[in-house]
Amino acid sequence: MSLVSFKNLVLLGVLFAVTACSSNDEDTYEARTVEVIYNLAQDSLEKKRYKFAAGAFDEVERQHPYSVWARRAQLMAAYSYYMSSNYDDAILAAERFLQLHPGNRSAPYAYYLIALSHYEQISDVGRDQAKTLEAQEALTEVSRRYPGSDYARDAELKLALTMDHLAGKDMEVGRFYMRRKEYLAAILRFRNVIEKYQSTSHTPEALHRLVESYMALGIDKEAQMAGAVLGHNYAGTKWYRYSYALLKGVDLEPEVDNESWLSKLWPF
Repeated sequence: MSLVSFKNLVLLGVLFAVTACSSNDEDTYEARTVEVIYNLAQDSLEKKRYKFAAGAFDEVERQHPYSVWARRAQLMAAYSYYMSSNYDDAILAAERFLQLHPGNRSAPYAYYLIALSHYEQISDVGRDQAKTLEAQEALTEVSRRYPGSDYARDAELKLALTMDHLAGKDMEVGRFYMRRKEYLAAILRFRNVIEKYQSTSHTPEALHRLVESYMALGIDKEAQMAGAVLGHNYAGTKWYRYSYALLKGVDLEPEVDNESWLSKLWPF
């Protein structure tokens, strides 16, 4: 399912949930007035006037904070802020909804919306990754709270991409240290990829860079172990071919020391 279609599915679910909460007893003048504001906001949302819709939903809560409409408007305002790429306000609105209505059946969506808003702010690996870490935490929370749900399944997919992104940052920093011949600092970054993000696409290169770094420091045994693990798990990759050529070039055979940190990480 595409991201657009999933958004539409989620929106329909939210609209269904909040509509089901309505009361048939609201015949007062005030209720009719708030209904007009809410319908204006909803109409703007459907016309993709997201900023105006968010303001109108906020106005519902401001003018009628104790009405059932206010509860609906809080979450719809969060969604409208998200769709207008105003992610910080989307997070604040969703968090406010959860604080006031933690047991509401739309709470899973509120958590998911918070996670999405963090996820959409992930920057490229050349920048600070604070937002990536926040996204990781928020996505993990969705998965933990609502396992098996559509929200959790989508969160887990995005969490895998987030992990790959964080691994990519460590790889970039590690390569930087290698260019400066600061091999110990580089090794720490590459080992971090293997220990924390071993299921990501960066693991084969991280193992190869360990081979290079250990060989540059003259630590042949560790280079052999890294090469052996690379060959065992990723024999068909270019990174193993590179490592194998390096090790064979100095008459080293890739082998695993069962007492090493690498063999403990991959016990085979």
